[in-house]
Amino acid sequence: MSAVNIDINCDVGEGFDNESQLFQYISSCNIACGGHAGNDATMQKVVLLAKRNKIKIGAHPSYPDRVNFGRITMEISPEALLQSIQEQVRSLNNILDNQGVVLHHIKAHGALYNDITKNATLATTFLSAIEQYKERSFVYAPYGSVIAAQAAKRGFHIKYEAFADRSYNPDLSLVSRSQPKALIQDCQKVLDHLLLMAKHSKVLTVDDTEVKMKADTYCIHGDSPSALQILMYLDQELPKHNIKIKR
Repeated sequence: MSAVNIDINCDVGEGFDNESQLFQYISSCNIACGGHAGNDATMQKVVLLAKRNKIKIGAHPSYPDRVNFGRITMEISPEALLQSIQEQVRSLNNILDNQGVVLHHIKAHGALYNDITKNATLATTFLSAIEQYKERSFVYAPYGSVIAAQAAKRGFHIKYEAFADRSYNPDLSLVSRSQPKALIQDCQKVLDHLLLMAKHSKVLTVDDTEVKMKADTYCIHGDSPSALQILMYLDQELPKHNIKIKR
């Protein structure tokens, strides 16, 4: 049986300064570009490190809300949000251009990520903001989401994303971080979660039902206290299940 190749991504450039450790074990990254975290200096630093480690680089725009780390839905006009997303992605892309690196993908952060999965107006605004990159970059989006459906209709290239360290509701929404079971921190449980998704295209939800899901890339949150421990464990265990991280 041939090996299954997967992509593992991490959100980085968010002020935790752990990229040099994480990049040994992942294949793509999502760099905060000023909305919830990050600035030109941090973007430059992480881009150079990702380039050195041959990690695919994506932009990680969010609501312009550094106070709440982009994790709360923000009251903002479509015009202001569109302009903010454009500025965030442009700031990272300018650094990539200077380094001769291609913007591989774009992935929204936090509350914006969750909101565009179900809100058609916000999804439209988000896609309009990144329209100029659609011929050469992917959108990371959840399977079955509003943003994925709209992106497909508008000709964007999509990679379906799943979360290896987050719990799911039966409707494939993420369990709220305010709930005790939202984060999966145990290494073996993360592995089991990932194996079901990668090998069987299903996810075990919080009510212990299996729901169909497709995924091309799997996220381990870089700001999680167990991120490095989880990634090291996956690096050790995934080959035993004939799964390789494609870099």
